[in-house]
Amino acid sequence: MSRQYTLGVCAALFAAFAFSLNFIVPFVIGGYSTFDFALIRHVVSALVGTGILISEKGVIQYLSFRNWLVTLGLAFIGYVGYFLTVTGAAILCGPVVAPAFLGLVPIVLAIVGNRRQQTLPWRFLMMPLVLVAIGLALVNGAAFTTEGLASVRSIWIGVPLALAAVVLWAWFAIANQAALASRPDMPSSVWSGLILVGGGVQMLAFFPVGATMGLFQLPGLGFGWDAAGSLYLWGVSLALMATVCGVWAWNVASRSLPVALGAQLIVSETAFGVIGGLVVHGRWPTGMETTGIAVLIAGVVLAIRVFHGRQAQPGEAQPQTPEARCAGTDSGVAI
Repeated sequence: MSRQYTLGVCAALFAAFAFSLNFIVPFVIGGYSTFDFALIRHVVSALVGTGILISEKGVIQYLSFRNWLVTLGLAFIGYVGYFLTVTGAAILCGPVVAPAFLGLVPIVLAIVGNRRQQTLPWRFLMMPLVLVAIGLALVNGAAFTTEGLASVRSIWIGVPLALAAVVLWAWFAIANQAALASRPDMPSSVWSGLILVGGGVQMLAFFPVGATMGLFQLPGLGFGWDAAGSLYLWGVSLALMATVCGVWAWNVASRSLPVALGAQLIVSETAFGVIGGLVVHGRWPTGMETTGIAVLIAGVVLAIRVFHGRQAQPGEAQPQTPEARCAGTDSGVAI
């Protein structure tokens, strides 16, 4: 297994773990809303991104208007817009149904990614995809029971929002990789810094609008440490881990792996999220959840083995190098 391939796999799995920490947010922020948490998280992430840009040597050559415009768009698609659609889906569909639809992300991404890059013949991709689909169905098996549907307020609005979130994340993953591939000299740290700053600026711009809509509790509950200390601690901690480290790791994975493999590795976020949720709730997994996690892990392991095996065999479709991806990004997605 090549060093680049190993680094990409480890980075994708770490990104999945970092992103899965978002699942514990509702249980640790007290009376504050997820919008309050998102504001703190993105502002802190933007400050870190600014520090990255300031500390990077020769960064000025990368701060072109086009790069800023592209990263602002990516920040909205993959972070602010995705957050708003996911939160809206969770509010209207409940905390069980919405994540069940979001489980479609890795499947959609793997299919679209392999169709664009033609990394593997479809016959080699089908078994890992089937295992991932079965695992997701088992993990989310309780979503459409009577108990799971009890918290649904408006399925007709919530489900389209959840599907919009699926589209936004798939769009972000593919567009981000295409943008990176068309900029082979751009350091991943600088690209991550630009996206982090873009996300923070957009959340700050949304704050006055969200406050008038009653989405933020900070103005009412207070900004002081006594009231909001827990929000600040968790906001800073998860900003550093889930946003800064997660964005950086995902950019590293995007440069090292084809989209179809990265999509199947990111599905491990679901497994990490379920495990974290069980820890927070202080209970053991049900038989269906245990089976689902095991099948998910089996799908991820099989995907790694299949892609590595095809990589080592000449004469077949190979995982593309960054240079090869750069040459093949004229499909209308590269930005």
